[in-house]
Parts: sequence; structure tokens; C-alpha cells
Amino acid sequence: MRSAHIRTLAVALAVATAATGLAGTAFAGPSAGETRATAAVDAQATAVVRAARAAAFAHASATGVGHGDELLAQDVMIDPEGARHVRFVRTHQGMPVLGGDLVVHLAKGLAYTGVTRAAGHAVAPATAEARLTAGQAETKAAAVAAGDAQSAELVVDARGGAAALAYRVRVTGSDTTEAGGSRTVVVDAVTGKVRSNTPDSDEFLSPKLVDTLRERGETLDPATGTAQGASALTAASSAAARYPSTAKGTGTSLFAGKVPLTTTRTAARSYLLKDPTHWGTETRDAKNKELENFARGTKFTGTTNKWGNGAVSSRASAAVDAQYGVVQTLDFYKKTFGRKGIRNNGKGARAMVHFGRKVANAFWDPTCDCMLYGDGDGEMFKKPLVVLDVTGHELSHGVVDATAALEPTFVDADGNQYGEPGSLNESLADIFGSDVEFSADNPKNPPNYLIGEKLGLDQKFLRRLDKPSLDVLEGTVDYWSPEAYYTEVHAGSGVSSHAFYLLAEGSGRKKIGAVTYDSPTYDGASVKGIGRARATKIYYRALTRYMVSSTDFHGARTATLRAAKDLYGQSSAEYKAVDRSWAAVNVTPENTPAPQ
Repeated sequence: MRSAHIRTLAVALAVATAATGLAGTAFAGPSAGETRATAAVDAQATAVVRAARAAAFAHASATGVGHGDELLAQDVMIDPEGARHVRFVRTHQGMPVLGGDLVVHLAKGLAYTGVTRAAGHAVAPATAEARLTAGQAETKAAAVAAGDAQSAELVVDARGGAAALAYRVRVTGSDTTEAGGSRTVVVDAVTGKVRSNTPDSDEFLSPKLVDTLRERGETLDPATGTAQGASALTAASSAAARYPSTAKGTGTSLFAGKVPLTTTRTAARSYLLKDPTHWGTETRDAKNKELENFARGTKFTGTTNKWGNGAVSSRASAAVDAQYGVVQTLDFYKKTFGRKGIRNNGKGARAMVHFGRKVANAFWDPTCDCMLYGDGDGEMFKKPLVVLDVTGHELSHGVVDATAALEPTFVDADGNQYGEPGSLNESLADIFGSDVEFSADNPKNPPNYLIGEKLGLDQKFLRRLDKPSLDVLEGTVDYWSPEAYYTEVHAGSGVSSHAFYLLAEGSGRKKIGAVTYDSPTYDGASVKGIGRARATKIYYRALTRYMVSSTDFHGARTATLRAAKDLYGQSSAEYKAVDRSWAAVNVTPENTPAPQ
């Protein structure tokens, strides 16, 4: 999933980058007066942030903001219909508040209209004085995470039912994390109890799934192959050529066939696998080291602008899949939502292939702020996990991290994550990951509502959105029940993934492309779909405007209803379909659980 960290951007930085949060509005996009327009947008964003902050304190009983709190703006969103939304993280007495995030909603005239908040209680800790020293917290964290503790930081942990003074410690080189990655440990500053111990990177394959595959004796050796494609389009050298320049090349991938790649030409016969048309998106080689620092990766360079050979014998083949997948994901978010990069800040995405030795996984790593792909362990996993929907899934975790920052409720000793917010995070990554396939529309990787169908599993997919329970490997569920709180996040993701599929395509038997779907409902009543494009638009708006770090499935129902109301109106067929889709997976107002 992700670390339990709070991004501490200064308000000035949030305002300076706020223009990227206005995509799709009258303020977005370059123009002849781009400099003046950007200044106008920044001024507008500053006014919105100021009004939202004032509203949060003025409506303290609703927002939970109190004495000693400071709000740091993370994103400003101005909808075409005029509503404004400001996402804040919080400090209390100068200490970051874990689970203190909120979104303040304003009307076009900047009047307060409501709030979406992660903590339903005051964030002031009962005890404001630590009994543990920072050094004691570091020792405890290093012991439980089996690694090297960095400096402890005092925080307020407002996750769960009450707030407590705590230390947050990042532990690197953890022996409890695959490939020796880092973990974030939160230690109670009064009792010394470990409040959370969370991996900093998301693993596509959970420890529980890997154990299941080993018990079943399954070997993942996905088929690779190439497709016919255009030859590399390289510009003829010229005495007047200037470098670096944009160049058109081709890559022969492991899983996506022969694909076009935009690269950087650094000299007459020298090319770099870096795409200047996608904000410098680049893939590098980790050289089988456990690197969490992109700058230390080795650049992929060549003399012909032709990359890979469709087999693992070329180290560039996996890089082609990674670069292609990252670019396709960026294209999906840009053309569908106007989102400029994973963090919507106009910066490219980064990937490193050949990560570690015998690493049988792929990760979104917020420490590296990049994708990491292992080569497989050579036994159960024979090839790198660089297939398109894996990349779309993992980079979508980056989008979630940059917006609602949904977190697991708890993590067990083996690293498996549990709880509804974490399950919702996995579900959104599956939803948008499948959307990336539809957006790419690659005949060598046909789009569908299946996740991991090219991994070579005996069940022919890892997860699927129409009837999630067909995934017997992870025990994914179709419907909500009170047990969702205690369900491993990949298994629990089926609740909202199923709701999304029903909203998009409807219930019952249906063939799309080469795949036949048959989606059931909890109550046996039918659901009429509104189409994938509109369903995706609703879920994205819900994520970016109406979800916070603690949003559960019932909260997601509320968020998607609000998004549908914004986009189509409360009396619309789309709004009614959202309501029906959640009822069809047993998420209703009547069975909303009490806070845990």
C-alpha cells in the first residue's frame, strides 16, 4: 500500500502548483498569455485556500479544526460548474497529524458548503508530553522492522478512535519487507506500544498470495511475443541539428508487442530512453541492486533508437514494457481527466527495471517516487512483472497517494494489509489499471475488466471486476459484510470493484471483446450500466474531491453519489445508477457500521 506519512508541503508550494489541480477548468492549459494566465490562476488559488482555511476554523464543530491546528494546503480544485475544493493536511502544535486530513468544499462565491474529514474526533492528544525519548522510539522501531532506524519525529496519531502522541520512524533495509525496502513505524510516545508498522512501497503481489501460489505449486511463466509494427523513425543527422532533441523510435517488448517510443536524442548516433513529450518520463536499470534512489539507476542508452528484442536476453526488453506502460498510464490520466503527471504537477513518472536479485514483484515506491520491477525469482516467477495493467495499477496507487492517500487499517506480522480504506485503494488501482488497458487499446494486450490476465496463472487472471469471487487465489469477495474490516486488502477490493463494474456495464451476462462476463447482485435485482467512461469520471471525481485517508466503502458510496450529483444532477439516471450499484454489493445507508 503506502507509508503512513504526511506530506508537509508548505502552503506556498501548494499554491504555486495549484494550477495543475485546475485541469479541465477555464484556468487550465497553455495559451498565448500563459505567464499572465498562470499568475491569475495562482492568485485565484491563493484566494480559494485563504477562504477554505477561514471556513474550516469558522465551522470548527463540523470540520474538527481546533486550537493549535494549522492547515497546509495540498491541492486546490475548481470545478467547471464553479465549486471549489481544498485538500488540507494538518499539524497540531507544530506536529504532523496522521489521519488529520480533510477537504473543505466551497461554493463559487467561496461560501462554505461542507467538509470531508478523515478523523471524526478532536486531534489534540490526551497527553501532550512524551515519556519515551526519540532514541528509545528509534530502537523499538529498528527492532520491530528489523532494519536501520532514521531519526524519530514527534507526531499526533489521530487514526482510529482517539488521538495520541507518537513518534514516526522510517526504517530502511528492513528484513521484514521484500527486497529489503523501507517501513514506517509509529510508536506511542507514552506507552511505547507500536501503533503501526507499514511497508513504504505497494507490492502488486501480497505476501499471502505468494504463499498461496507456493502451496499450490503454481509457476508463473507468462508467454511473451512480438507484433508487427512500424520501424524506428529516426531523423536524419544534420549539420544544424541541436541536441538534446525529441526522437521517434521503437521497442520490442516482452508483453505488448512492438511499440512506438518517444526518446531523447543526445547526439547524432546516441539515444536515451527518456520521453521529453511526457515531462521527461524515464526508465532506468537498477542492475539487480535494491535501489530506492532513481538517480543511482543506470540510464538506458543506444545508437539505433531500437530497444529490446522481445525476450529477457535483452535487458532493454523489460524497460520497453515499463516505459510503454508508464507512458500509456500518463496518457490515460491526461486525456481523460487533464491530469498532468501522477501527482498532477507537470512532472514525468519514473521506473526502474531489474530491481534486486530474484525479486518476484512490482512496486509503487513513494520513497523513490517511482515504479520498481523485479525480474522474478527464477522458480515460481519466471519473468519480470512489467505487464501493462500491473503498471497501470501501481501508478494509480501513486495517484491515490497524491489525493486521498487511502491507508490500510492495520498490517499483520507477515506484511499483509487489512481494512476498508486499503481495500478501496486496491480497488481504485484495479479500476484505473483496467482503464489504462482500454485507453491503450493494444491488440497484443486486449483491454478487459481482468487484472493480471497475462501473468500465466492457472485461473487465467489475478482479479476480475465483474465477479470478484472467481479469484480463488486471494479469496476476493463480491459483497460487503461487517467482515470487510478484517479482510486482506486485495481480497476486500472486490466490493468496490464489483460496484464499479455494475455501474459501468450492468449486471448479468455480457460479452465485451473476447471476454464473457456475468455479474451477479447481492439482492438478485438487475443493474443497468451507464458506460465505462461516465463511471470512470464519477469515481475519479469522488477520489479527488470527496475521499480522505480513512474513507471506507460506505464513505465511497457517499463520495461517488456526490460526484454523480456534481456531474449529472441528483435526479439523473447516472446518480440513480450509482445508488443502485452500491446496493447491489450490499452497501446501503441502513447497514452503515458504527466507527471502529
